[in-house]
Amino acid sequence: MWGGFFLVIPLITVHFVDGLGWAAASIGLVLGLRQLTQQGLTVFGGAWADRLGPKPLILAGCLIRTLGFGWMGFVSSLPELLAASVLAGIGGGLFDAPKSAAITAVTRPEHRARMFSLVSIAGNLGMVTGPLLGAWMLSLGFQRASLVAASAYLVAFVLMLVTLPHLRPAPSQQTGMGGLKTALNDRVFRNFTLVLCGYFLLSTQLNVAVTLRAVELAGTGATGPLYALSAGLAVVLQYPLLRLAERHFRVRHVLVAAVLLVGLALGLMGLTRTFAQLLACVALYSFGTMLVFPMQQILTARLAPPSMVGSYFGFSAISLGLGGAVGNFVGGALVDAGTRLHFPLLPWLTFLLVGLATAAGLGAVLREIPTREEMEARQQA
Repeated sequence: MWGGFFLVIPLITVHFVDGLGWAAASIGLVLGLRQLTQQGLTVFGGAWADRLGPKPLILAGCLIRTLGFGWMGFVSSLPELLAASVLAGIGGGLFDAPKSAAITAVTRPEHRARMFSLVSIAGNLGMVTGPLLGAWMLSLGFQRASLVAASAYLVAFVLMLVTLPHLRPAPSQQTGMGGLKTALNDRVFRNFTLVLCGYFLLSTQLNVAVTLRAVELAGTGATGPLYALSAGLAVVLQYPLLRLAERHFRVRHVLVAAVLLVGLALGLMGLTRTFAQLLACVALYSFGTMLVFPMQQILTARLAPPSMVGSYFGFSAISLGLGGAVGNFVGGALVDAGTRLHFPLLPWLTFLLVGLATAAGLGAVLREIPTREEMEARQQA
C-alpha cells in the first residue's frame, strides 16, 4: 500500500506541472485537499470502526482509494483531478485509524511496539521503493503508473478480505460519535494529543526546511539522498533500535527522549556548512522519528477503553493533521524570515525550542499515564 502511495503522489506534480503545464498552485491545492480530506475523515473513521468493527472500514477504504488513484490517470481537467484526489483521501481516512485499532485488537500489549514498528518500517520501505518505481514507470506514461498504484490497494483489499478476521466491536453505550466525545473529555489523552502537535510540526520539516537547506548546500539533486537516508535508516534500524529501547527503558521515557532528539537534530542543522554534516544531522533526526510512531501508538492503545480504541486512534490523528499543517506553513515562513532578517539560525533555533517545549510537555503529561505493568495489575484486580 505504501509503495503504491509513494509511487503516484510525487508523480502528480511531475506529470501535471512539468508534463502538461498546469499551474503549480493548482496541484498544490490538489495535494493539500487530499491530505485535508484524509486527516479530517480519519477522526470519524476510528469512531465508525468502534461501531462496525475495523474490517469493513479497511476494506471500503482500500476499494475507494483504488478508484481514486486509478481515476487520476484518466482525468483531463482540474475539477476531475480534485474529485479523484478527494476520493483517494476518503479511502485513506476510512482505513487509517481502523488499521491501528485492528493491530491493537489482534496483538498482546507486550507485542504491540514491535507490530507498530513493523508497520512503520513498511511505510518507510514504500517511501524508498515507491518513488524509484514511479520514476521508471513515468517513462511508460502516468496512466499506467496510476493504475499500478491503484492495483496495490486492490491487492491489499483481497489480502485483508481473506486474512483479517472480523473483529466484533466490544459492547458499549459509547461507541461511534460517543467514543469521540469520550476521547475529547479524557483530559490526559486530550493533552497528550495536543502536546504531540509540537512533534508533528517538527517531523514535517524534512519536507520543508530540511529540504530547502539540502538544496542550498548541494543543489536540487540533494533531495534524493536526503530521503533515501532517512527512510533507509528506518527500514534497517527501527526494529532493532525499538527492541533495544523496550528492554532497557519505559515507553514514556523513550518517547520524551525521541522528541528531544528530533528537536536537537533540527537545531544542529542550522550549524551545518556541508551536505555531509547535514546528512549526519538527518541521521540523528531519523533515530528520533523512528521511535516516536510506535511509542505514540502504544500509549494511545493503553489509554483507550477496549470498546473505543478506534475512536481514540481517530482522535489522535488531530495531532498529525494540526501539527503537520502548521509545520508546513511555519517551516517555510521561518526560512523566509531568517533570510529577510539576515538571521539564518532563526528557523533552527525555533525548532530546537519547540522540541524542548514538546519534550517537557510530554514529560508532564506522561507522568499521569499508567505503565503496562500497572494496567495489567488493574485488570487483574
